[in-house]
Amino acid sequence: MPESKDKIVVGSEEWCALPLLGIPAIKARVDSGARTTAIHAFNIKSFKRGQVPWVSFEVHPLQKNRRTIVRCEAKVIDKRMVKSSSGIAEKRYVIQTTLEHDNKSWEIEVTLSNRDSMGYRMLLGREAMIGRILVDPAASFLGGEVAENTLELEYADSTREKSGLNIALLASNPDLPSNQRIMEAAEERGHSVSFFDVKQCYMKLDSENPEVHYRGGLILNKLDAIIPRIRPDLTFYGCALVRQFESIGSYALNTAEAIGNSRDKLYSLQLLLRHGLQIPTSGFADSPIETEELIDMVNGAPLIVKLLEGPQGRGVVLAETRKAGESLINAFKSLQANLLVQEFIKEADGKDLRLFVVDGKVVASMQRHALAGDFRANLHRNLNVSAVKITTEEKRLAIKAARVLGLKVAGVDIIRSNRGPLLLEVNSSPRIDDIEEVTGKDIAGAMISAIERQLGWKRELASPIETRKAK
Repeated sequence: MPESKDKIVVGSEEWCALPLLGIPAIKARVDSGARTTAIHAFNIKSFKRGQVPWVSFEVHPLQKNRRTIVRCEAKVIDKRMVKSSSGIAEKRYVIQTTLEHDNKSWEIEVTLSNRDSMGYRMLLGREAMIGRILVDPAASFLGGEVAENTLELEYADSTREKSGLNIALLASNPDLPSNQRIMEAAEERGHSVSFFDVKQCYMKLDSENPEVHYRGGLILNKLDAIIPRIRPDLTFYGCALVRQFESIGSYALNTAEAIGNSRDKLYSLQLLLRHGLQIPTSGFADSPIETEELIDMVNGAPLIVKLLEGPQGRGVVLAETRKAGESLINAFKSLQANLLVQEFIKEADGKDLRLFVVDGKVVASMQRHALAGDFRANLHRNLNVSAVKITTEEKRLAIKAARVLGLKVAGVDIIRSNRGPLLLEVNSSPRIDDIEEVTGKDIAGAMISAIERQLGWKRELASPIETRKAK
């Protein structure tokens, strides 16, 4: 083992190389608080050579660059439970490879994990540093910087042109983290993805030549697929726009009909009940005269009052007493607002579940726990979120709810009661950034994969190491 004077001094971030994996340069976060070293890997597939377990995977070695993809293969030396910085434990493949830094090289163990949401493609943990490295946390790149043109040359054979599908994200704000993640996931798989503001689109209705235009006269008739994320206050126009895209042959990940079903809260609950799905007991009336009977329908106070036209998760208020309920209902009625009253599930203790469904499968789930002053978890308000283990019944409920409403992508909200899980509502444009962070799941990637399956598109893998060496 090297003496102290022979140890390498590194900063909090350094450029490294993993030559056996075909990675000539990758920026690593040096973290002595982390035990293991991890690298961002996706498309992870296990296989055997003879009787020996191996794993193939792909790596985006450069941050904020998804067109550069290195395909790697390595022998598996272990499968290990590793807890991430967010506290989520997952079983990861462990490989052994060579690390090069500052003209020195040594063998390290590396775990494979999707670090797409992290700031660095590689995390250098203390097991790889013991006896070899001293860390100066105030410094950076003590081993030298890597110039941009050098990276371009090194990765020239690993940078692919966009040759996939032509996809559009229809939304209102391109800077929202969820929208950013979806566009990143599409680019990661080699697709061309564009953002179009719903309000800046307009339509030509014509039996022979229907069109969708965008500001400046751009015609959007050659899109393979669209991902609608329509703001609640733009539901009418947004659904009309999605229908127009459907009429000219673009595949909509969520159809206009499905979005409309989910946005009409009363109709969606009626549909769910018609198909045998359970919801909290609810009441609806138009006249203020029926206020007292409405409250009795839901077993009195405390009770929930929901605005039907409100965005998902908003316009939901707890009335703790009967008098407060009457005042609240009558106040909303005086404003000509349509509302539901719903029983309060006391045993839920301010918690509910968000199950994320993509293409008929629950791909992630989390629990939302309201903090002081909030009666139920709400992604737009004050709450704690955490990963949660869901039951088979809850999973089936979420999948069926999405299917009944016709949604390929849905955030299904469920509350646990003494009589089993109950559906609260189904969101056709659910946030993904928070649930990805909590669960470590690549939900954006699952959405893009659903489009690929529907359109029969298969992603071309990056060249294996042997092919790159032959060049």
